[in-house]
Amino acid sequence: MSDVRTTTAVLPPRARLGWQIALWTSQILLAGFYGLSGFMKTTMTPEQLVPMGLNYAVDIPHWLLLFIGAMELAGAVGIVLPALARIAPSLTPLAALGFVTLQVLAIVFHITRGELHVLPMNVVLVAIAVFVLWGRAAKAPIEGRF
Repeated sequence: MSDVRTTTAVLPPRARLGWQIALWTSQILLAGFYGLSGFMKTTMTPEQLVPMGLNYAVDIPHWLLLFIGAMELAGAVGIVLPALARIAPSLTPLAALGFVTLQVLAIVFHITRGELHVLPMNVVLVAIAVFVLWGRAAKAPIEGRF
């Protein structure tokens, strides 16, 4: 009688490399986008943001704009640094979850304002963040040093 056991398939090294490249590329893209966006929201006045297409900046409370910018900056650090340093790498999928949450709220916000032209960008950002969340939580997690 043979013993049938459920095991997770071990990816060959070439496949692992492909997943790592795709995930790191996605993480860096998210960090760059949200880092820049967060920097602008925390350092510029709402009036300075309007010509850049952020028309809503003058319609929401300034504290909310600063809060969103600070969360984007924290997420930009959290999506890369824990995985890169391999210290608490479980924070990376949490940062990705934060970006998913942020974008879902942004989609609702833009729909209520009738700003449907920005939705494709929001959907792309959600998709990339979901990919990183799934990839770093299940498909190719990074092991911590300790």
